[in-house]
Amino acid sequence: MVRAAVLPAVGSPLEIADIDLPEPGPGQVRVKLAAAGVCHSDLSLTNGTMRVPVPAVLGHEGAGTVVSVGEGVTHVAPGDGVVLNWAPSCGSCHACSLGEVWLCANALAGAGTVYARRSSDGSDLHPGLNVAAFAEETVVAANCVLPVPDGVPLTDAALLGCAVLTGYGAIHHSARVREGETVAVYGVGGVGLATIQSARIAGASKIIAVDVSPEKEELARAAGATDYVIASENTAREIRGLTGKQGVDVAVECVGRAVTIRTAWESTRRGGRTTVVGIGGKDQQVTFNALELFHWGRTLSGCVYGNSDPAEDLPVLAEHVRAGRLDLSALVTEHISLDGIPAAFDNMVAGKGGRALVVF
Repeated sequence: MVRAAVLPAVGSPLEIADIDLPEPGPGQVRVKLAAAGVCHSDLSLTNGTMRVPVPAVLGHEGAGTVVSVGEGVTHVAPGDGVVLNWAPSCGSCHACSLGEVWLCANALAGAGTVYARRSSDGSDLHPGLNVAAFAEETVVAANCVLPVPDGVPLTDAALLGCAVLTGYGAIHHSARVREGETVAVYGVGGVGLATIQSARIAGASKIIAVDVSPEKEELARAAGATDYVIASENTAREIRGLTGKQGVDVAVECVGRAVTIRTAWESTRRGGRTTVVGIGGKDQQVTFNALELFHWGRTLSGCVYGNSDPAEDLPVLAEHVRAGRLDLSALVTEHISLDGIPAAFDNMVAGKGGRALVVF
């Protein structure tokens, strides 16, 4: 029996409850969590922006230690530190055959399974986004765990599972930022801070952070932002003013709101690139007219999980950590327990802080 944060139904508050986990079956791994990040995607599951079967244990950004493995699991063993991979690729769908593993059609197939039961009444529980990291322990498919690279503290490694892969990938895989280019990052939460650090690593000459909160300027500048803009109806104009009236080469939107996406696009130069990382609802409609699309020649693209392949990118990120270029702890503004997750959700809604990290 372990404690976990359970979402009983969409729109309902999280409940901290005891759950019963089975022993790992063939091709499964049981993990004792060291830490789990509280991501905006978890909030999106509670309010129905993203949908998975419920009741569910949420949490998808985590790391921990292998407790036991099922038959056929050979790439990890009890005692190994692992990062949870919430979107494992199947290797056989059309996207995987093209090498676009981040678009795997079967990545979330595990979310529909029953993986545990509530101790109080024996009711079925689903594993949120496959991995159910908001729990003291979890049981996942073997392809949902990757060894923690050498030199990365286990608690910090949790952030590699979503925020850092997404932010790094947005810069290096989606926008493909080149040395000397200018970048604007919209939204200074956990993913935004990882994006800013990644733009610095890429050699961006100017990194403009944009957020509604003046209190986040210190966080943004510590991550590598050269300029800070308070979001307003004049944001795009301010950014053009900071870039010789041209606009930035690249804008990365980490919010998921129509007005922010449109502003990010407008803040890029003619021929600029905008990458949308934020997850918005169906009601968030972004409009363009045909003439401006032709005239500005800008590119607007979505970005899923940083367009990353975790198996290939984790070693690269670890090297940046070991070299001191990537500071994982700088993303975290609050360490909490399981009981602190609802308050962390409230802070995200209010636009406060960076990443809240559940430490077990």
